[in-house]
Amino acid sequence: MAFALTASVATLIGMPAFAANTTLTVGMSIEPTGLDPTIAAPVAIGQVTWQNIFEGLVTISEDGAILPQLAESWDISEDGLTYTFLLQDGVTFHDGEVFDANVAKASIDRARGENSVNPQKRFFSTIESVEAVDPSTLVIKLTKPTGSLLYWLGWPSSVIVGTKSAENDKTNPIGTGPFKFVNWAQGDKVELEANPDYWDKDNLPKLEKVTFRFINDAQAQAAALKSGDVDAFPEFAAPELMDSFEGDENLTTVIGNTELKVVAGMNNTRKPFDDKRVRQALMMAVDRATVVEGAWSGYGTPIGSHYTPNDPGYVDTTGVLPYDAEKAKELLAEAGYPDGFTFTIKTPQMAYAPRSAQVMQAMFAEIGVTMNIEPTEFPAKWVADVFKGTDYDMTIVAHAEPMDLDIYARDPYYFNYKNPEFNDILDKIQATTDTEEQNKLYGKAQQILAEDVPALYLFVMPKLGVWNKKIQGLWENEPIPSNVLKNVYWED
Repeated sequence: MAFALTASVATLIGMPAFAANTTLTVGMSIEPTGLDPTIAAPVAIGQVTWQNIFEGLVTISEDGAILPQLAESWDISEDGLTYTFLLQDGVTFHDGEVFDANVAKASIDRARGENSVNPQKRFFSTIESVEAVDPSTLVIKLTKPTGSLLYWLGWPSSVIVGTKSAENDKTNPIGTGPFKFVNWAQGDKVELEANPDYWDKDNLPKLEKVTFRFINDAQAQAAALKSGDVDAFPEFAAPELMDSFEGDENLTTVIGNTELKVVAGMNNTRKPFDDKRVRQALMMAVDRATVVEGAWSGYGTPIGSHYTPNDPGYVDTTGVLPYDAEKAKELLAEAGYPDGFTFTIKTPQMAYAPRSAQVMQAMFAEIGVTMNIEPTEFPAKWVADVFKGTDYDMTIVAHAEPMDLDIYARDPYYFNYKNPEFNDILDKIQATTDTEEQNKLYGKAQQILAEDVPALYLFVMPKLGVWNKKIQGLWENEPIPSNVLKNVYWED
């Protein structure tokens, strides 16, 4: 009669017991530039640290819900101007510093201060004051209602950092999370270990050690997965290789949702892109479905504005400026370019960017427009030349931040797009907490972007995950770029 030996039975009869696997190696395509998400924007920082090392007053779940974290509850005044947070007791940072209202106040004041380099400093712009009433009570007062404040407080850029450790978090991150930083071998890996003093005793991490390995080459990623050198690639970077995992007895593939919006941004103050008719013509020259096929092997959802089908108030605006090469030619002639024009697109090295550009290059040629492709190293050169310097005609990048319509209202921002009507709608969204009203306003904002076309809206990238079949608890969907590992474990 066959039966399974438990560890205790095996020990009693002198046979070796097989311990549960408590280590995990996670692959990532891009290595972070640092490990403090409160001072730099690249999403790879949060993909290593958010919810693993660092935590916030609130967090965001896999389905996008706002949940308590270092704040166990909160109350919002009737006028929407005062938020009172009741904080968790018994929380300490990895270096032993006690978390309390004074620490939370210092962290928020650091993020919103005059010298702050927080990548989302705008999140804190309506905060008038932060007060530590007592060790367990934090009060935030606003200058005007800000309907998205709680949501923003759940982002990686809003995590709570220690007063003693904050200045060194870029290379030695110290948070309150379920994992502690061990080592960063730059160019290779970041290592974490379970935090034995984690405050949430009902949700202690099941893994003892985690290694993030950075592998840029797609073939090398696939090889590492098949050999078992990497246990999981939650964001596999080569859609054309997904079929190669079919029938693999050890690996599973998962297709989930993300906020990764692939857009070809234009410099709206540079000719000829300062003419809306030119931007509209270029949009109508693009067959989005063909771009998805050519750039990402058919994995992806076409979009008509800077918003995804996952987001509240989503409206399908792909029909506002549908593919129509003849109409595109008419618009160009009307704008004074009957023979087309020539421009340059700066493309970062991520695979989707040059592939998308090559497909669009052929489409633009059909309407007499010549697009030259200039490869641009990401992040350093792209950030310097495009994002900060706005020295470009067109570029292409996947915007990973969820519900970030407000980037088109920022001044300055690399699109150089200005529309007071659009800005007014965003102000109204923040002024109300009525979800139905917010969704209507989000719909209006999407419609304006679809018609004005400050960027060519291409597609939403899916989350292409490949990991060992025995791994449980990895997020299939990605409301925020992340690799949340607290509830990950190996199935026996």
